Amino acid sequence: MEQLTLTTPALLFSAISLIMLAYTNRFLAYASVVRSLHDKYLEKKDKRLLHQIENIKKRLYLTRAMQIFGISSLLLCVLTMFLIYIEQPIIAIWVFGIALVLLIISLAVLIMEIQISVKALEHHISDIENC
Repeated sequence: MEQLTLTTPALLFSAISLIMLAYTNRFLAYASVVRSLHDKYLEKKDKRLLHQIENIKKRLYLTRAMQIFGISSLLLCVLTMFLIYIEQPIIAIWVFGIALVLLIISLAVLIMEIQISVKALEHHISDIENC
């Protein structure tokens, strides 16, 4: 088995940072939509808005999970580097493995969130097509 070096977990820094930026942008977009839907709902109590709000709420929770798993992965990459620095290679390998699993989970949750987003947009498109 090849030895784990400081550069291996460091390679994930830029990838995880870009992923976290994308997750944060999604979160900010959803926050804006929630505020808009909230104001519209206060104006007129439309049931369709409640469905949209519920959909956004589900997507926000998934985005939060994506962020938590992504940040945890980054944190474990840093811990891996520290463990390599203090010459604990066996523990470092296990911690890095867990970091990779957390990143995989984060990306899997992203796929789930995208599926929900697409269904929501398909619903809007069908409303337009039925008019």
